[in-house]
Amino acid sequence: MNETNAGEQLRDGTAQSGQEKHQRRKRYAGTYPKSYKEKYKELAPEKYGDTVAKVIRKGGTPAGMHISIMVPEILDFLQIQPGQRGLDATLGYGGHTRKMLECLHGEGHLYALDVDPIESEKTRQRLAALGYGPEILTVKLENFANIDRVAEEAGKFDFVLADLGVSSMQIDNPDRGFTYKAEGPLDLRMNPQEGISASERLLAIGKEELQGMLIENSDEIYAKEIAAKVLQRNRRSKAPWTTTELYQTIGEALSFLPGAEQKEAVKKASQRTFQALRIDVNHEFEALYAFLEKLPGVLAPNGRVAILTFHSGEDRLVKQSFRELYRDGVYREIAQSVVRPSREECMSNSRAHSTKLRWAIRA
Repeated sequence: MNETNAGEQLRDGTAQSGQEKHQRRKRYAGTYPKSYKEKYKELAPEKYGDTVAKVIRKGGTPAGMHISIMVPEILDFLQIQPGQRGLDATLGYGGHTRKMLECLHGEGHLYALDVDPIESEKTRQRLAALGYGPEILTVKLENFANIDRVAEEAGKFDFVLADLGVSSMQIDNPDRGFTYKAEGPLDLRMNPQEGISASERLLAIGKEELQGMLIENSDEIYAKEIAAKVLQRNRRSKAPWTTTELYQTIGEALSFLPGAEQKEAVKKASQRTFQALRIDVNHEFEALYAFLEKLPGVLAPNGRVAILTFHSGEDRLVKQSFRELYRDGVYREIAQSVVRPSREECMSNSRAHSTKLRWAIRA
């Protein structure tokens, strides 16, 4: 090899020893990255803490993260003591879990459940790196409907938390199909390895059944119009649905509305439709029924439970269960009204607005 060729090879970033050429990270358009995968700094908080802190200060949720809601209120109610046994029925990103573990001061044990095999393993590793290993934390890939199975192994719990919201990591990742704001497969499953996707569900459903699902699961006021458009599309094509196609179909269904109202109406109808489908494909109401029914049986005497809900259907079920069991003497005390996040929290975290906290204490 002559000197000229050698110099060109080195300038290209390829060493004479045969190392691979260095690949620069692809540039994104504009000042800030918009695509989920381009937000590499937000997706690596351990390397880019300043970027993550900046996003949070501006009231946003960094991509791939989840900001836990109402942490002070939950901890104030649960009154966790070292040596106690607890259950986080919905692990998610592990923010609540971490705070509860801190309250144990290395004594006792916390069990944590999640049905999402992708995010639960990431969270387990993240918490293990902080020093919360299997001696104090047990993470199980389990639906919270099966808390009785967990209690058979663990014993009864002194405190239980269930956060019924969808984690931001799932919403933000377009591959999971939880949002109409980004193009992706219409999946919506918490565990993408089980059951059928929302796309498959839509392709097989009848008009009346879809209309009923939209009303029951999300109080959708335009259920009839949306169901008609969805079935019209299914007659034209059996291709899998995408998130943006469903959003566009909802827009077509609401095209009769005045122009000034249409944009906001389509946005809200899309949120409700995605919610209704998510509840359906994950059997969320059935799981919540089972959880509430089994809950008293896994709580120790004077055990405390706190539940965060994010829409009226969930809150109604929790309220009814707590009130009925309180009248029957199963719970000695319950929240007489919902606890809401502070104004300051809602301002710093827009996803906190719809949160409702209810609690109960076992007799």
